[in-house]
Amino acid sequence: MAARKRASSTSASNKPDESAPNSAPSEQKMTRNASGEEFRLAPPKLGVIFVISTLLCSLYLYLLCFHYKVENELRRSILINAGLSLIGFFVTLKMIPVAARYVLRRNMFGFDINKRGTPQGEIKVPESLGIVVGIVFLIVAIIFQYFNFTEDSNWLVEYNAALASICFMILLGFVDDVLDVPWRVNRKLVLPSFATLPLLMAYAGHTTIVIPKPLVAYVGLEVLDLGRIYKLYMGLLAVFCTNSINIHAGLNGLEIGQTVVTTAAILIHNIMQIGSSTDPEYHQAHAFSIFLTQPLMATSLPLLAYNWYPSSVFVGDTYTVFAGMTMAVVGILGHFSETLLIFFLPQVLNFLLSLPQLAGIVKCPRHRLPRFDTATGLLTGTKDGTLVNVYLRLFGPKSEKSLCIHLLVFQTLACAFCFILRYFLAGWYK
Repeated sequence: MAARKRASSTSASNKPDESAPNSAPSEQKMTRNASGEEFRLAPPKLGVIFVISTLLCSLYLYLLCFHYKVENELRRSILINAGLSLIGFFVTLKMIPVAARYVLRRNMFGFDINKRGTPQGEIKVPESLGIVVGIVFLIVAIIFQYFNFTEDSNWLVEYNAALASICFMILLGFVDDVLDVPWRVNRKLVLPSFATLPLLMAYAGHTTIVIPKPLVAYVGLEVLDLGRIYKLYMGLLAVFCTNSINIHAGLNGLEIGQTVVTTAAILIHNIMQIGSSTDPEYHQAHAFSIFLTQPLMATSLPLLAYNWYPSSVFVGDTYTVFAGMTMAVVGILGHFSETLLIFFLPQVLNFLLSLPQLAGIVKCPRHRLPRFDTATGLLTGTKDGTLVNVYLRLFGPKSEKSLCIHLLVFQTLACAFCFILRYFLAGWYK
């Protein structure tokens, strides 16, 4: 879900001759806005990205390079991955304007609902630019295998299975953007579960959970093997993460912003676990997570530069489901799914607020967005059960940019709460 109203593509699909690649007049028409002016993509907001990346990455880089004694070989692999991710950043930044023109030619654009009634609300905004991030991410992740994994590596099979699940989810997300699949439980929940099959079939890790120390006396076990139930839990976690970002959306920059904040927390958590343990297998699990999280953050930042308020592109469901699946994969294979769920605290809260509407108990409109007041330029909360609307009802009307920043600060506080919780419960809970 995003703050856009999609345009109908009926004319394009019913008149193939007019939209053919060699039809210059048609293509020129497709790349003009509602006022008839030629489409020009606004420049990326690189200053915003510099501030965000500096704030989020400084602690991670300090922990990696100075605070913890990370093995030289492992640090080398992480830095190689970071270098490839940096290249992916610039490739994504370069390719987004190119892709934006192509999707406009195919009549894939929308109008920003949160700016309805203003000149900005009449501008055609290119849709589904998350496909660029997904493709560059996969290329970076595949090339990295050459520098890190050997043919007999135990992690190579799971790494490729993870990429297969992510690729499958990118495909489903892009199909959703093109066909505009409406929300249905059997579509939005069941279909993503198929994308987890490569990961679940290739998973060869443990299926045990550590019983919290306060409960050991009642359970009689310190470690419980769940067997196939653990794989069911993995699949459900992946489905939740995939959809949770998709429904906590609707503001310029919110979908990517929450992803970038969460990936920064994941990176910090991984390097802290590597630095505090001497178990090589434990190191590999968290390094595996880093190898996929760094490219996700690096390729997401350029899209955020174009999607930050006022947005010049929309990310589409392609990005939200891709980002959710990637974070689910790193949480599962990195063996920190409990921590991941605490990082996802705003998404969990949004899901619980949305559940009556998603389950059909309460009427669910097509767009569960706040109401835009053209006189004041502020958003006001509606009765729809989303975190965005509840926040506005609690704290009053806000501009779209201000509301997005507030929600991203809340996401950051949720991640900080997770670290504080782990610190105080260490040694007592597990």
